[in-house]
Amino acid sequence: MRYYGLMYLVAFFFTYILVLYRIRNENYEYSKKTIQDYLAWAIAGLIVGARFGYVLFYNLEYYMNHPLQIIFPFDLTNGLRYVGISGMSYHGGAIGVILASVIFCHKHRINFWNFADLFAAAIPLGYTFGRIGNFINGELYGRVTTVPWGMYFPLDPYHRLRHPSQLYEALFEGIFLFAVLWILRKKRWLDGFLFSLYLIGYGIVRFFIEFFRETDPQLGCVLWFLSMGQVLCVIMVLCGVGIMIAVSRPETGR
Repeated sequence: MRYYGLMYLVAFFFTYILVLYRIRNENYEYSKKTIQDYLAWAIAGLIVGARFGYVLFYNLEYYMNHPLQIIFPFDLTNGLRYVGISGMSYHGGAIGVILASVIFCHKHRINFWNFADLFAAAIPLGYTFGRIGNFINGELYGRVTTVPWGMYFPLDPYHRLRHPSQLYEALFEGIFLFAVLWILRKKRWLDGFLFSLYLIGYGIVRFFIEFFRETDPQLGCVLWFLSMGQVLCVIMVLCGVGIMIAVSRPETGR
């Protein structure tokens, strides 16, 4: 079983439950049906964005030469042998969800920033399950280490002791960031401010955890000592700061 895919479903389920809790107990005027309709858009945006984000950010040269493998899970050179579709990018998925959300909010005449704030406090908990799925699958393991809690991963071709970076991400990108945003959710922010905190918070946490995570073998470090994930996190933080400044203006925040 590919636990990462299963954990996608678990993550969306808990996000849905937390968002329903918020609309029932806080000052949000959205119906249960609106949330249900939106989740279909968000799931589609996530899957499409995560896949194309991986292609664009992490393995563009390969997929330029094998374009069918972007969406076609068979090896055409070996009798239609099933190989699956591998490679998903968090940052691509985030872009996909945001684009889907903008379209959904425009279609239903919803204030995008207010809607983004509603989900921003709940989404990080879902990352906990996603990273646990990575850990169970033994993928996206960390760099070589000598720490006493280091682990051996079956998919590591060198069979060396490594950081369990998936668990670091589950703890800090998931539980820690969720706890911070969940505590801050009831403060009287201008619309979009909590969403900007989510972007900044995730970007900072992921940036530092990337130092413990093994770089993608086809890329290595792409900018001095920084991985592609770290470069994208810097852009994410800058976007969060830009949004924070923009929504803090009185005429924008209303």
